[in-house]
Amino acid sequence: MKPPPFEYYAPTTVEETLTHLANHGYDAKPLAGGQSLIPMMNFRLAQPSVLVDLNNITDLSYIRPDGNGGVFIGAMTRHKKVGSDPLIAKQIPLVHEAIPNIGTPQVRTRGTFGGSLSHADPSAELVTVSVTLNGRFRVRSQKNERWIPAGEFFIGSFTSALEPEELLVEINLPCLPERSGWSLMEVARRHNDFALVGVAATVTLDKKGNCESASIVFLSVGDRPMQAHQAVGLLKGQKPTAELILAAAEKASSVDIDPGSDIHATAEFRRHLANVLTRRALDEAFNRAREN
Repeated sequence: MKPPPFEYYAPTTVEETLTHLANHGYDAKPLAGGQSLIPMMNFRLAQPSVLVDLNNITDLSYIRPDGNGGVFIGAMTRHKKVGSDPLIAKQIPLVHEAIPNIGTPQVRTRGTFGGSLSHADPSAELVTVSVTLNGRFRVRSQKNERWIPAGEFFIGSFTSALEPEELLVEINLPCLPERSGWSLMEVARRHNDFALVGVAATVTLDKKGNCESASIVFLSVGDRPMQAHQAVGLLKGQKPTAELILAAAEKASSVDIDPGSDIHATAEFRRHLANVLTRRALDEAFNRAREN
């Protein structure tokens, strides 16, 4: 199928882009890598009457340190560039670990960091990882600029906190503290398929080896990244024993999430996967924290 007719603009600056978005409002859609939007348009699942192409805005493609150990990532930075960047690998290893799970090499070459986040797919790795890391997103309109915490950005399936006239321009991801570990686990029917269930975890140990803080966030089990608050509550202040990790995994899979059934997996099977993956992710994260 082919998309319905639309007007096309190819601005070269962010200011010009914001003017188009302000002029057309709900009718306009920014075009980044196009790996999700174009197929949706071809199947008439999305029918914007105006496309604003961001690919000529070179100012939105960069990776640089934020001065506190974290990084700033421009919204139009390609997945491939993020995955091969040494600063990301050193300072934000969870993102470095997540990139190979995104689609195929062709998708990663074309797809963009900001485009994936703006699309707000609850089965997307970067969506989940950004919440796990307590990232922040800078969005702009003609009249305003604001920072949105990742945990508040995703409000439903393919729905974000972006207003029609706003554009995501920059992502800030903080580095993990000392004595921290991370892990990303997921199960898909085939490599590069969307995950049936996935989980990202970060943990930080105090000087006595107890769990000082933790974050556990699931993908593909709800309409947004699902945070396991109850499971994290079990871990805080405790020695991360095998028994504690088992209890946290059980709590996360039975209380913190309420997955649905579809043609790919039943809710019961998703809970089982969530339990197993959480246990494995916490094991790996705590082991890495001890090494650090």
